[in-house]
Amino acid sequence: MDEKELCQCCHKTKERSEEEYTALIHRLNRIEGQIRGIRKMVENSAYCTDIIIQVAAANAALSAFNRELLSNHIHTCVADNIRSGNDEVIDELMQTLQKLMK
Repeated sequence: MDEKELCQCCHKTKERSEEEYTALIHRLNRIEGQIRGIRKMVENSAYCTDIIIQVAAANAALSAFNRELLSNHIHTCVADNIRSGNDEVIDELMQTLQKLMK
């Protein structure tokens, strides 16, 4: 993907249902709280392994968020584009999956 394509991708938007929006925001709020908690642990000189365990939990939460977002993307954006004859979305999805698998 060249710089022009990358820039165009950044300007795409998606209308989300209130339910999807709320679920994603709630997950992000929990993750944000976990990150603040980790910062507080560092500031309070918590034991290394305790921090590592919390970081692992935050990573797992981010992965779960990403899986939910990807699932929603495939069921809506990708499916809608394919139905309307825009098969280029498959290449975009493959590039996204390749980045996730690194």
